[in-house]
Amino acid sequence: MTESSKKEPGGARVCPASGAAFLATRIRKLIHNPEKIMSGLIEEGQTALDVGCGPGFFTLAMAKMVGDSGIVIAADLQQKMLDILRRRAGKDGLEPRIRFLKTEPDKIGLQDMIDFALVFYMLHEVPNPQALLQEIYDHLNSNGKLLLVEPIGHVSGPVFARTIEIAETIGFSIINKPKIIISRVAVLKRA
Repeated sequence: MTESSKKEPGGARVCPASGAAFLATRIRKLIHNPEKIMSGLIEEGQTALDVGCGPGFFTLAMAKMVGDSGIVIAADLQQKMLDILRRRAGKDGLEPRIRFLKTEPDKIGLQDMIDFALVFYMLHEVPNPQALLQEIYDHLNSNGKLLLVEPIGHVSGPVFARTIEIAETIGFSIINKPKIIISRVAVLKRA
């Protein structure tokens, strides 16, 4: 069964750390500009979560957006990705704004409440997307938002619709469906 013919979300292979360089290119920034994508979703002083942060393509932009009084929790399953991000954050002087969190395959391991969560191009890689969404929901402040983005090439329309149904069952509600190139997108909040 191909990933695009599946009916339920989750279970695809994880992008290996060897692909980290591709995930943080200037060309990608032209396609997926982090500042534009997250504009209006993150404020200075907030606690933000980047799930499946990889080498930090979005994490570094988030760290700038939350400012010195905020924090970004960079969560990834692969220690190598977190190590790459730590080096990049150190070079940019952003390491003090980032908390690095190595996750388990079935849970993030959050301890803090958060104001914003980003799940970009990775939910389809998670064995149990419902459990991940539930953990985010349980740690999201009352006005908190989740930006959920999946790639069109890996996640069909029906699978993304099923993902949204799962999120709504948990208690999320959709507040926006912005356009992001080659992506399926929803901004959700606690209902």
